[in-house]
Amino acid sequence: MSHLTATGTVRALGVGAPGYAHPLLAPVEWAELTRPGTPVHWAVLNVADGPGSRPDPHCLETAGRLRHARVRVLGHLDLAHGSRPFGELVSQAQRYVDWYRVGGFYLDRCPTDRTDLPGVRRVTSTLSALLGGDAHLVLGQGSHPYPGYAEAADQLVTFSGAWADYRWSQVAEWTAEYPEGKFAHFVHGVPRTHLDEALRIARWQGAGTIFFTDRAAGPGGMGGGAGRTAPFHSLPGYWDEIVSRIGQGVSE
Repeated sequence: MSHLTATGTVRALGVGAPGYAHPLLAPVEWAELTRPGTPVHWAVLNVADGPGSRPDPHCLETAGRLRHARVRVLGHLDLAHGSRPFGELVSQAQRYVDWYRVGGFYLDRCPTDRTDLPGVRRVTSTLSALLGGDAHLVLGQGSHPYPGYAEAADQLVTFSGAWADYRWSQVAEWTAEYPEGKFAHFVHGVPRTHLDEALRIARWQGAGTIFFTDRAAGPGGMGGGAGRTAPFHSLPGYWDEIVSRIGQGVSE
């Protein structure tokens, strides 16, 4: 498993794309991630609630372009709060590796409780081994979990939600023990006029990877199914401003 050190994967504030729509529906979004100088740390590829049953030619092309641009591609795996069978997760992960040559995995709906930690560790250690120890693993919890989870992956998503909640959010004290860049924040509904404030909160709370958007969640927007990432399926209206504010990122 790669680690967030001076020679690791995250050395400056950058973007993590949590799951754009299919490349046929969002060609501009995927293309923007490969634009030279865009500070992208990684992008999550979710073909069909996972890798799908067969290789998707459009996703194959998109994954290839991202790799060529030195953007790490993460395969999307839904842990369903710990209810997914271990063998099913590993099978999906293997298809991501075989078909799309991913460089790691985004573990969506990851558990947060101490009792689930051994099961998550089993998954992350297996995924790391699957990629020869060079897998970048992100736990998509969306809130602060039991501290032990920080040792189970490279990054943790410790906030995923609305700007109205983010601007008053508090960081867990235990996060101070970890280097800058260990955490990621996804925030929807951020007004353009509050973008600088949102970036200050991210830096203050130690987030190295962010995705901010002015898009709002629809009814039940951050619940189960596709709604979990719906606000993030398209580019924010101020994408160019984000790119210029956070500067050159490091993707590998």
